[in-house]
Amino acid sequence: MSGHRSIGDTEKAVQAKLGDTPVRHERMAAVANLYRAAAAVRQHFENSVLRGVELTWTSFVVLWVVWIGGERETRQVAEEAGISKGTLTGVARTLQSRGLLERKDHPTDGRLALLALTPEGERLIARVFPEFNAEEAFVTEGLSDDEALDLADLLRRIVEQIETRGEDRRLELLDGHEPRPRRSGRRAKT
Repeated sequence: MSGHRSIGDTEKAVQAKLGDTPVRHERMAAVANLYRAAAAVRQHFENSVLRGVELTWTSFVVLWVVWIGGERETRQVAEEAGISKGTLTGVARTLQSRGLLERKDHPTDGRLALLALTPEGERLIARVFPEFNAEEAFVTEGLSDDEALDLADLLRRIVEQIETRGEDRRLELLDGHEPRPRRSGRRAKT
């Protein structure tokens, strides 16, 4: 036994734990399965098409953002890739060391930096993307074209909800206060 619980088993276990607790189960199931699907897709891509070119999901996304958008400020790349500026720094350094990405000084603001693909980076992403897209087709094979478009629309609506109303909701939950800085998870050594 792998210890891997099916979606159905997980939903039954949650119901057994929560019993009559007032929970919006359908919403919980939607978010839980969204997370589980995203993690499964990411793992599949990293263990298939990206493994052969020694890219992580995050490094591929950074290359993709710069490939599609052209030379960009680092903060724009981080935002579009959905990662922190600190994470981008590490990923960009790795991609630079491989000759796939270059970092340039901003022409008018010395505090800012720009990222651009090198010719090698351009060649790699152009070669890998068709394989990546083939895997996108594979993981959505159980859906019709219309269902895939419906799913894309539903997910876009979730993103739009967070982008348009998320900040107000966070402030409401925190009684108008700014969130405390995130902890790295590490505790001070004593």
